[in-house]
Amino acid sequence: MAWVLKMDDATIESGLVHDFDASLSGIGQELGAGAYSMSDVLALPIFKQEDSSLPPENETKNPPFQYVLCTATSPAVKLHDETLTYLNQGQSYEVRMLDNRKPGELPELNNKMVKSIVRVVFHDRRLQYTEHQQLEGWKWNRPGDRLLDIDIPMSVGIVEPKTHPSQLNAAEFLWDLNKRTSVFVQVHCISTEFTPRKHGGEKGVPFRIQIDTFALGDGGDYTEHLHSASCQIKVFKPKGADRKQKTDREKMEKRTAQEKEKYQPSYDTTILSECSPWPDNAYTSTNQAATLSFASTPLSTYTTSSVLDSDSSSPNHQADPGSHGNSEQLSPTASIQDTQKWLLKNRFSSYTRLFSNFSGSDLLKLTRDDLVQICGPADGIRLFNALKSRSVRPRLTVYVCKESLQESPLLDRHSTNENGEHCLSSGLHVYHALYLEELTAAELIRKMACVCSIPLGTINQVYRQGPTGIHILLSDQMVYNFPDESCFLISTVKDESGEGLHLILK
Repeated sequence: MAWVLKMDDATIESGLVHDFDASLSGIGQELGAGAYSMSDVLALPIFKQEDSSLPPENETKNPPFQYVLCTATSPAVKLHDETLTYLNQGQSYEVRMLDNRKPGELPELNNKMVKSIVRVVFHDRRLQYTEHQQLEGWKWNRPGDRLLDIDIPMSVGIVEPKTHPSQLNAAEFLWDLNKRTSVFVQVHCISTEFTPRKHGGEKGVPFRIQIDTFALGDGGDYTEHLHSASCQIKVFKPKGADRKQKTDREKMEKRTAQEKEKYQPSYDTTILSECSPWPDNAYTSTNQAATLSFASTPLSTYTTSSVLDSDSSSPNHQADPGSHGNSEQLSPTASIQDTQKWLLKNRFSSYTRLFSNFSGSDLLKLTRDDLVQICGPADGIRLFNALKSRSVRPRLTVYVCKESLQESPLLDRHSTNENGEHCLSSGLHVYHALYLEELTAAELIRKMACVCSIPLGTINQVYRQGPTGIHILLSDQMVYNFPDESCFLISTVKDESGEGLHLILK
């Protein structure tokens, strides 16, 4: 049997309206200002289901290792900033190497040694870009010193500690995870040594102590990266770190309770926080310090083959031995490989790693201030001028022509004789431009011999013909007083022996 309930539309509509009004009548009472609680809302089943999908706090992944620098942090650091620790120059500080693995984590490391590399590096990104130049400058000022050392007698549990002569800011050692290990490090550089201006009273630059740990790889070397951590430090002259810590503590004591809440407390130890591993192409010192050599070559040692060059008439390429001018400008369409070649060709090899990902257009977009900040004042200005092709104007320009028939394939004028054969025009004089920088007689003679194809060793004397036909011996003072863009015809006369030549400038 089936029952059928018949209701008209008006009855159904009135019932729905009544139920809806009744459901709204309690909203203000249930969620009033006094009854509303966020904890009640979060206790709803839907939020409990979402919370259950998150990992519990006790399941948070911990790093496999932990490094603790056993010295107090500064109390003058704001809550959300990284900790800062003050060190004294040359003082030994303990760094505890802790195995923080859970049971069953990384079982392949059980009963095995790992290698750790400790470094002192720059904290500022700008100084990281120019790390090689900064550390080479420090090495130049303090020859024989290192930025970082391991105090081996005080260290515990380390095996085979090593410091490489080419890496002044790093040291490495092996350690057993099952034994207590502490390495004592000494930092010999101070923060104010790398400030751009040294007038006294300026703030020193912060450093970082970074430790990278590696396991034994398949090739038998410790190349498998396991963990990296670092902390921010500042290094002062002996006893300076203690005075700075005391000053910060006294400043914090003078602050109100409300102001103190904005700062983190001073911790007894400094825990190194996890970070990315330091790149493999880190700073490596050159074996020998760069030296400037100023060697004067005797005039007789120059030969035509050693100075003759297709660009000898260019102001930027004077055809001197060992001269390498900026023969070409960097193109905006140059690839990364072409840009690297251009840097090497123009004597910027120390910056090839820094600009390893720069194309021609990327490098040309850098302003003068950008290059000075990255490369320092000297190399920054030089690189900017090279990019903009700013050539140095020569101090003196003279034009010379050998008093004989010229045989230049590009500039000689040809004529046709009655037999239809080409011949040279005997009335043509081709001049060569010589650009002088030293304004000496030796420089002028050397360049004249080059463009006139005269062996330099055969030239005995050079004269200038005077107004009445007299011959005046060429000297440095005479060259210095030449008017700019002077023109000379060069005639050659054999000397008394018949083997040498005299040159006469007319």
